[in-house]
Amino acid sequence: MLKLVLVLSAVFMALNLVGGETDDPAKVKRIPPVGVPLKEADRTELEKGIGELGKEIEGLKTELKEKAALLALLPDVQIYFNAVRYAVVYNEFFNDKAPQKEIDQAKNLLKVGMERAKALHAGSAPWDTATGPVARGYVSEIDGSVQPYVLVVPGRLEAGGTTPRRLDIWYHGRGETLSELNFLQTTRGEFAPKDAFVLLPYGRYCNANKFAGEVDTFEALDNIRKHFKIDENRISVRGFSMGGASTWQFATHFPGLWAAANPGAGFSETPEFTHVFDPKNTGPKPTDYEQKLWHLYDSSHFCENLFNLPTVAYSGELDGQKQAADVMAREMKKVGLELTHIIGPGAHHNYEAKAKEEVAKRIDEIVAKGRNPVPKQIKFVTYTLRYNQAFWVTIQGLGEHWKKSRVEATIEGNKIEAATENVTILQFDLEQIPNISTIKINGKTVLAQNNPGAQGFGHSAIIAINDKDAALILRLPGESPVKRHGLQGPIDDAFMDSFIMVTPSSKPLNDKVGEWTKNEMAHAIEHWRRTFRGEARVVKDTDVTDAQIKESNLVLWGDPSSNAILAKIADKLPLKWNEKEVAIGAASYPAANHVALMIYPNPLNPQKYLVLNSGFTFRENEYLNNAKQNAKLPDWAIIDVTDPPTSKWPGKVEKAEFFDEGWGVKK
Repeated sequence: MLKLVLVLSAVFMALNLVGGETDDPAKVKRIPPVGVPLKEADRTELEKGIGELGKEIEGLKTELKEKAALLALLPDVQIYFNAVRYAVVYNEFFNDKAPQKEIDQAKNLLKVGMERAKALHAGSAPWDTATGPVARGYVSEIDGSVQPYVLVVPGRLEAGGTTPRRLDIWYHGRGETLSELNFLQTTRGEFAPKDAFVLLPYGRYCNANKFAGEVDTFEALDNIRKHFKIDENRISVRGFSMGGASTWQFATHFPGLWAAANPGAGFSETPEFTHVFDPKNTGPKPTDYEQKLWHLYDSSHFCENLFNLPTVAYSGELDGQKQAADVMAREMKKVGLELTHIIGPGAHHNYEAKAKEEVAKRIDEIVAKGRNPVPKQIKFVTYTLRYNQAFWVTIQGLGEHWKKSRVEATIEGNKIEAATENVTILQFDLEQIPNISTIKINGKTVLAQNNPGAQGFGHSAIIAINDKDAALILRLPGESPVKRHGLQGPIDDAFMDSFIMVTPSSKPLNDKVGEWTKNEMAHAIEHWRRTFRGEARVVKDTDVTDAQIKESNLVLWGDPSSNAILAKIADKLPLKWNEKEVAIGAASYPAANHVALMIYPNPLNPQKYLVLNSGFTFRENEYLNNAKQNAKLPDWAIIDVTDPPTSKWPGKVEKAEFFDEGWGVKK
């Protein structure tokens, strides 16, 4: 029997991998699926309710202008408006077996939204002091969308909530029909720790909390901190299935933030989970840059970062997704770490009762002790400056992105000693470590700037490292083009911060490329909403303001002839693009049927990105399996538009590569 179950689990994983795959985007299984058509009477009633609530919201924007505290609560109303509006406008009622259930849910959400709106009109917000599961919202910096989350507020929360409380983050599993409408029915996570907050992030739908889904956690946390006191040393990350994968990612990317991690099932890396290199998989193998980009979200590559983060994994004995914890245990063992792995006997893709009790007991004990914010020893690995910090250690420069970069640092008395690999700038936050008088990097002593032998380095020590020396520097590189945290690529990184889609207003250099640009821009806008549940801000090139250039990454569509912004800065990019050729470095192709995709520091504001002709780079095929929702293109690419876009690529990729650490073209 056991053998049969394991075989069936393997078959399920294989079906999850290939089900619906095809190069034709129109034939790929649609995610989210097409909804059930509404009856005209229901549509009319819901549209009326949406209109009425929308009118109330617009009125509140004006009425509460001088009442900042109440205006800040308006997103708690807007989440209901959006949930129903999206369902109606985008045909997202999914329950074909009991369609009336979702329709009734929608009507109820409009009712709750209106009740909250009326309360704000009256100068109150009763949900702000409610206990139990409470739906909240915030305005995302990324696209200006209002995103929902659910916070379970402890029942014995004292008035005012002045005592900092434990908070568990619970990441939900895969739900292809988990629209905002359905998410707002969420009431609990898997665990209910006593007297603790539990944050249930929406994570922007069903993307394993990657990219904008990752940012969702931190924006929701920031919103919670405005209302409640959170014990920053007792925050844990937990989840199951897709949520287990999310937990692995948050644990290994941000190890200094959490008291504990509790991943269940899910996946922890891409190639083994999806059988990419299985001999039976006869499809095309991933390119070199795709494999490098796995370093963004493959937790197994970052497993040493669990050195200071107590982690309790759970798997069902008969669950094919036990593979995730098995891979992590194997990789952790290679770096001298042992994973605590609770296995539910006889369990498939679910919690076994006694094992669940054991998991809860262990996590409760760990979180009760709390996070140590200043561990004496840190081991930290990264491959990108996107993920560059653990506790008091921050990596600010790499020798080369996508190669293993490592720091091992120790505090002993008034001395810090560190060994590094592929690190060029290292920063120590010394505010919580008083009286440091000696720092050694790779065996070389670093002296306090202009004051050899002085006691103390101040609040921060920034050290430049090369093969021959290690020296204190006064500040990080500023305007010069250099890869740094939040400005390091790849293309997908631009969509983890405020961005604006900039449309062309003039005639393109070539009609074929112009048509491709038009279609790909429409694809990017549509799929941003479908996959990341926001409505991209779109501005015409001639209407872009100085404020937008200052505050947002600009995603330029078109070429130097059709897009006025691109024409303005074309000579400041490592790109040659005219009516005859598109060229980057030694790569040159006919402009009649080629287009450039790129991410680069914006010459108009080097603190922000400029992106050419691309949305996020994974496409329909990758929606079928969350482990495959990875960045597909590096920092730049040349696309032959003669080949039509597929479910995997925007056209034929003629050439694609990363820029070097100074944003130069690699030779």
